[in-house]
Amino acid sequence: MILGQGGPVKVFVATRPVDFRKGIDGLALAVQEMFGLDPFCGAVFVFRAKRADRIKLLVWDETGMVLVHKRLEDGKFVCPQVRDSVMRISSAQMAALFEGLDWRLVRPERARRPLIAG
Repeated sequence: MILGQGGPVKVFVATRPVDFRKGIDGLALAVQEMFGLDPFCGAVFVFRAKRADRIKLLVWDETGMVLVHKRLEDGKFVCPQVRDSVMRISSAQMAALFEGLDWRLVRPERARRPLIAG
């Protein structure tokens, strides 16, 4: 998958479903209106369908706008509670979400402070 090729990426998730007839232009406008962000900032924007069996990802990869549409054949995506808001998740959580797993169970490992020998 093309996402995260250059390391960690910011991921924003719309908590309310969107009209899945929207394409790149409609979702880019939704990024501006719903997220209050620039759709060309390089972040990944995640939208879901009302039934939660489909998601769309929108990202600018510096050469063009990329739209990824995924439908689960069995089951539903674990989606945040429906509100009129946006939430941010980690790249690892995004990977779990994309696989249809419960992304809420993915926790970042705490970095341990190195010991200084001396």
